[in-house]
Amino acid sequence: MQKSASASSLGPGGLDLSQAFFKPIQNTAPPSPTKRHTKISVIGVGNVGMAIAQTILTQDLADELTLVDAKPDKLRGEMLDLQHAAAFLPRTKIIASVDYSVTVGSDLCIVTAGARQNPGESRLNLLQRNVALFSNIIPPLAKYSPDSILLIVSNPVDVLTYVSWKLSGFPSNRVIGSGTNLDSSRFRFLIADHLDVNAQDVQAYIVGEHGDSSVALWSSISVGGVPVLSFLKNQQIAYEKETLENIHKAVIDSAYEVISLKGYTSWAIGYSVANLARSLLRDQRKIHPVSVLAKGFYGIDGGDVFLSLPAQLGRGGVLGVTNIHLTDEEVQRLRESAKTIHEVQCQLGL
Repeated sequence: MQKSASASSLGPGGLDLSQAFFKPIQNTAPPSPTKRHTKISVIGVGNVGMAIAQTILTQDLADELTLVDAKPDKLRGEMLDLQHAAAFLPRTKIIASVDYSVTVGSDLCIVTAGARQNPGESRLNLLQRNVALFSNIIPPLAKYSPDSILLIVSNPVDVLTYVSWKLSGFPSNRVIGSGTNLDSSRFRFLIADHLDVNAQDVQAYIVGEHGDSSVALWSSISVGGVPVLSFLKNQQIAYEKETLENIHKAVIDSAYEVISLKGYTSWAIGYSVANLARSLLRDQRKIHPVSVLAKGFYGIDGGDVFLSLPAQLGRGGVLGVTNIHLTDEEVQRLRESAKTIHEVQCQLGL
């Protein structure tokens, strides 16, 4: 399944009119070989995958966008729907196929595909089905785009990022999970809402598992460059730890609330992943809390495990992990989060 027929082939017998429509100027040279063509592939065209694709298009992050899914009718419908908006968007070539060969030469492969949980099904059984699904997704992506960056969005994202790393054979800096990038955005929003400031002026991270064992780094939160807890202490302003815990709990529960109200989450994760894509492909070297190989950081040494840490992202993938100061309590919670993820991984027998 390729893109719909182009208007350039509307001539007699399908004659390509593009050459006749434009008259070339004299003394031309071919395009510079240094000019970069950016290609992004999105695997899975469900609500999340299409929110990501739509945001990538509106933010002009790719010259070519490829969609892959196992359902050909749904896939073609989504492709056509995006192509029909061409007059309102930056020029991007949009193609789609059930065949992974269409992803060849991708700079970034974003995986959103995943099995749905059946009624009464255990989390472990769901995870095992997703591992089986990924065994049919990751190897072809690695085959056709051996120099690409893998960005995993499917849940449970930390374990599936580890699975993708193992299946791809890629170096760890080129396998990243969306992790707690969105959790941290929700965290910043809630803090900004409490203080009545712009969320962009709030520096705050959620790290660890993208899930119930995530860790809020209260000790490093700042607003407009002012460390919040230190400021409150110096000004002798009392605050209750329970209030902080409630904000963190609201972050954890927020996705469940959205799902209970509209049936799924899409727009926030779409913007979150597009934000990561921009940092990676445009070498922004921004700090994002994303799922990375965490072994060796903050005393996490019980085995290979992926979880979210504040990491610098650029064209080479993960450029490094920020050496942020954590309190003893935060370090302990982070290690417990790593242990939780590792225990699940061990049950998979990979």
